[in-house]
Amino acid sequence: MKNYTFHTINSSSEIPYELLLLADETMEAINQYIFKSDIYILNDNFQNIAVMVLYKINDKELEIKNIAVIEAYRNQGIGSILINKAKEIAKENHYNSLIVGTSDTGFQQIKFYEKNGFVKKGMRKNFFIKNYPFPIFENGLQMRDMIILSHNLSE
Repeated sequence: MKNYTFHTINSSSEIPYELLLLADETMEAINQYIFKSDIYILNDNFQNIAVMVLYKINDKELEIKNIAVIEAYRNQGIGSILINKAKEIAKENHYNSLIVGTSDTGFQQIKFYEKNGFVKKGMRKNFFIKNYPFPIFENGLQMRDMIILSHNLSE
């Protein structure tokens, strides 16, 4: 495996919007969570290749708010490296579960999370209609509901 390195973002001037926008549609949506979250960057030879944002819901649940990999590094297991890092961080901080939400039209993403040990837990009805100023389409379908997936960390 390559020698990837992680680092955290420590100031708002370093927020990697170009990476975050790969997984979220607007800066306004990102700004709703980014300042209350921890941001992790994955590097390959000093190039930022991926981002992961973790948000503390409560003392028991940690949420992946954003996870994205630049195009040149996709389908190489980088997403799973990020998920494993999130699990490691969550366990170190004594969380019971790691959750993530994705669009009901994000068939590839849902399959990816399930492959990485997540199970469907619930749904936020009309999330993408209520929280975005314009319709968003994925796989030819309008994004409406957010599917919530959870990974139990005591397993």
